[in-house]
Amino acid sequence: MENTSGDEFTVLAGLPMYNEEETIGTIVLQVSDHVDKVICVDDGSSDSCASIATRLGAEVIRHRFNRGYGGALKSIFHRAIELDADVLVVLDADGQHAPEDISRLVQPIRDGDADVVIGSRFVEGGDGISMPAYRKLGIKVINAASNLSSDLGINDTQSGFRAFSRLAIQRLRFDSEGMELSLELLEDAKEKNLSVKEVPTIIRYDVPKGSSYTPVSHGFVVFIYALITLSQKKPLLVLGLPGVSLLLAGAAMGMQAVNQVSEYTQFTVGAGLSAIWVGVLGLALIATGVVLQSARTFMRLLIVREFGMD
Repeated sequence: MENTSGDEFTVLAGLPMYNEEETIGTIVLQVSDHVDKVICVDDGSSDSCASIATRLGAEVIRHRFNRGYGGALKSIFHRAIELDADVLVVLDADGQHAPEDISRLVQPIRDGDADVVIGSRFVEGGDGISMPAYRKLGIKVINAASNLSSDLGINDTQSGFRAFSRLAIQRLRFDSEGMELSLELLEDAKEKNLSVKEVPTIIRYDVPKGSSYTPVSHGFVVFIYALITLSQKKPLLVLGLPGVSLLLAGAAMGMQAVNQVSEYTQFTVGAGLSAIWVGVLGLALIATGVVLQSARTFMRLLIVREFGMD
């Protein structure tokens, strides 16, 4: 493919697949109309999806066992680096994502406006066809937790329909091999000052075969990851809020104990000791949060100064 200046502009599509023989043939043919090369990662499938994709012209990378979504994406990114791709578009092999929207995701990268582009259900013009209400609610909760943990400011952190520039392909690094990778990638992009943009897309939920992850298991894994990230990046928030609550509770209990002082100036020892214990615990949590937050800030500044890394 060529960009607006007439120079060669290589666009790859990466499709993680696991037992997708019902849909992979149609998806490969449709995607091939919009990209230069299709790469499928057979993540330990037991059906014939790999042979179908190969016959239709896709390059297939085989995993001998199921490594998960993150493992499949690692193989796709590694191959994109080897092929020196200008853009990598990742989408599902089950038919949820619309191949005709690939150009919509690629355009901001062509124009130099973004390094990572997300096909979003939750911006104007986007939607999820036949998305169950409970799933939409769950995604909203995960989005809120994700944005709180990393200040991402993204409406659809869980969309698997994404495009990555050459710079993003080369710079993004990730450790997770499960569905939590969808959030880890965005956090890494923010850490490395890569620009992220959302464009509207419509994602279908009335496809023959959806993700091997159930909405509950997917949501639970990502939500726990978001909470862990929050505790690592904002320890003052995670520990400080409970600490303040306990401190206030201890003060309230102490006031109650004081009010119970009898006319003989004898007060309830148990209530007084409990108030002191709760208050001290609250102060300890606040102090721990301050120390961890300060340590994180110091280490970040040290890494930037000594190694030029952010």
